[in-house]
Amino acid sequence: MNRKQLATTTISIHASPSAVWKALVEPELVKKYFHGTEMRSDFTIGSPITFEGEWQGQHYVDKGEILRITPERELSYSFWSPLSGTEDFEDNYTHVTFHLSDYHEHTTLVVTQDNLEDDEAVVKAEGNWMNVLHELKKVVEEERLHVL
Repeated sequence: MNRKQLATTTISIHASPSAVWKALVEPELVKKYFHGTEMRSDFTIGSPITFEGEWQGQHYVDKGEILRITPERELSYSFWSPLSGTEDFEDNYTHVTFHLSDYHEHTTLVVTQDNLEDDEAVVKAEGNWMNVLHELKKVVEEERLHVL
């Protein structure tokens, strides 16, 4: 399958990889930074992952499947949204991957999303991920301050 174009976004978070990982896989934390979405998954390879919520007054249930998982290091899943305007079949799914790396009390989080149609879709995805990552950073760093 041709995976078309790739969006990449990176952020540095003043927290451990375990704290950032927790924010990626715990539904109550995901809801705080990811547009209020209800995420569900058991986070095993091949299992479903869903994101349910409301976007601009429209209810959605986005879905995918866990592709790769290495706790505190990598999470990758396929992803499709009915709001994309495409049909629900494999060629229309993107792959979203989170890579975490630890450096001097900071975690670098890199998010990639592939199978994007054109440059405009890449710019839109990168902008969306940057907004999400800034909110994730706030949530994780605030949680860190409550622990200290």
